[in-house]
Amino acid sequence: MFEDRTFENVLRDMLTAVPSEVDKREGSVLYDALAPAAMQLAGAYAELDRLYRLSHAQTSSGEALRLRGEDFGIQPQPASAAVRRGVFSGENGVPFEVEIGSRFAVGGLIFAVQEKVDAGVFKLICETAGAAGNIPSGAMLPLDYVDGLASATMDEVIVPGEDEETDEAYRARFFAQVRTPPTSGNRSAYRKWALEVQGVGDAYVLPAWAGSNTVKVSVIGTDRLPAGPGIVEAVKDYIDPRTGLGEGMGEGAAPAGAVVTVVAADAVPVDVTATITLNGSRTLEQVVADFGAALRGHLAAVADDAFARYDADRSIKFARIGTLLLDTPGVADYAAGSLLVNGAQANVLVPPGAVAVKRTVTLNE
Repeated sequence: MFEDRTFENVLRDMLTAVPSEVDKREGSVLYDALAPAAMQLAGAYAELDRLYRLSHAQTSSGEALRLRGEDFGIQPQPASAAVRRGVFSGENGVPFEVEIGSRFAVGGLIFAVQEKVDAGVFKLICETAGAAGNIPSGAMLPLDYVDGLASATMDEVIVPGEDEETDEAYRARFFAQVRTPPTSGNRSAYRKWALEVQGVGDAYVLPAWAGSNTVKVSVIGTDRLPAGPGIVEAVKDYIDPRTGLGEGMGEGAAPAGAVVTVVAADAVPVDVTATITLNGSRTLEQVVADFGAALRGHLAAVADDAFARYDADRSIKFARIGTLLLDTPGVADYAAGSLLVNGAQANVLVPPGAVAVKRTVTLNE
């Protein structure tokens, strides 16, 4: 807004206001007297421009963005800890029962036993919040001696840990609530409730999918892939928990009488094959990796639009895939007719509530 209020422009305007018969050349008394004031004014304009940008959600960031959102009751999501599956065995591979609260180290992180799942199988929670807890795998070492324990293995992720919500993720939640206000259990309300659960990237709401007073919520994670079972269960518990009297009792965020089914979004696989000509700047392996990353980013962008707007075009355009391939560094061209997406030269249809997922990329010279 104040981009033109630079030191040079401010000083020029100040000098222009002085009568022409006065010496205004650089080094003159007048010039040297006005230059410091012009410098201070230029700095003030720069600060005004910064504050102006921070006052709008589109251009704000950090604490200012979150303060803007909190005016509308949108709380930022802190980092959350990963919940992992641990397998424990004693002599001869017999399932071993460890004590709740026992602590184990793996990959430079510490996990505490939280809950028993099955014989020798337990949930463990990372003591360090964030996505780092999703990475370690393999053998774990007990921090205290456990008599009879032969092996402790870190297994799959049950609930992925999430880093502190990024500015872009928070901004998306802000716009989702402000531009499509949730009221009286409308579709926007269910989407808002799902987005309030840690680890949810977005949600597609299908009302009356199995009759009146039924709602289906399809959920994707922050990676724009189908949400894991832990996230799905957390969304269900938050919106419409199962109680001794059944579902739809109004014990969660949803109004009484609404029976909510929460599922992971269906995955529509996307396979790409092509014969390409390299320009010599990158190897085939590098091109495959770069194109795969670009394809994942494009599919994520389509998912963002499809879940945010119910009238969005969800299809994956064949021509767009070709453009992504040609824009990949190292690619000079691809052979006519060689580019296939899911074995055809056609758009890939993505049903409502589903998400396109990159599966295989096969590029040949």
